[in-house]
Amino acid sequence: MNNFFNHAGYVFRSNPVTAVAFVAFAVIIVVAALGPLLVPYDPLATDAARQFMAPSWQHWFGTDQVGRDIFSRTVVATRLDLLISVVAVALSLVVGTALGCIAGYYGGWFDRLCGRLVDTIMAFPLFVLAMGIVAAMGNSVVNIIYATAIINLPFYIRLARAEVNVRRDSAFVDAALLAGNSDTRIIARQLLPNILPPMMVQISLNMGWAILNAAGLSFIGLGVRPPAAEWGIMVAEGAQYIVSGEWWISLFPGLALMLCVLCFNFIGDGLRDMMDPRKRT
Repeated sequence: MNNFFNHAGYVFRSNPVTAVAFVAFAVIIVVAALGPLLVPYDPLATDAARQFMAPSWQHWFGTDQVGRDIFSRTVVATRLDLLISVVAVALSLVVGTALGCIAGYYGGWFDRLCGRLVDTIMAFPLFVLAMGIVAAMGNSVVNIIYATAIINLPFYIRLARAEVNVRRDSAFVDAALLAGNSDTRIIARQLLPNILPPMMVQISLNMGWAILNAAGLSFIGLGVRPPAAEWGIMVAEGAQYIVSGEWWISLFPGLALMLCVLCFNFIGDGLRDMMDPRKRT
């Protein structure tokens, strides 16, 4: 454990962007948890007298077309977007890892079936597939989570299957079999811990994609419904006012979305460096 932390410190020192990304991630978690307590205004409160106010000391990010404070809405939206991405990625991780481990360990008809499932999902552009799922099931938060989980499923099935397939004939697996362990115990206690490092990198990357997918669905009207505070909705609402000069309505939610996705991508790069045994020498 000490070696891991020493190596993590070395990664942070050699790549300051990774350290900044982890600090930003901690800030995102705090904002998501305490968002409603940090904002100066009610994110849903409208006031016709305050509409289209430019950024100022009173309203740091300005106000929108119905007088809502954009800073308050941007901060509060962090919780909803992060919740959608975390639940969707966790769902795809659990289901995809289970299917991939079973397919990689046993092979045979189940392996071929999982391969066809992955090929079917990957045959469609993933965002278009998510649009179709949400359009068919209805645009609710639960359905957005299901759609995001489904389009992320192939990444975990493929990764888990490949990692287990490489390790299933290893000496430690043979030793566990000779000791009388069941297949389920071998997968859970021997193989699964060994495939977690690449899974952690994939999780961090999928978190950014999941947030972007949820915001994209909301932007085209298939995601979270107004007047809820959500980055995609806020960008969509402000896009029509950019030409008339009210640029701040969509700029600040768009920046928050961009920074959040970049944060997860940089975290993925950092985790890859931390988990790579070749870089621990």
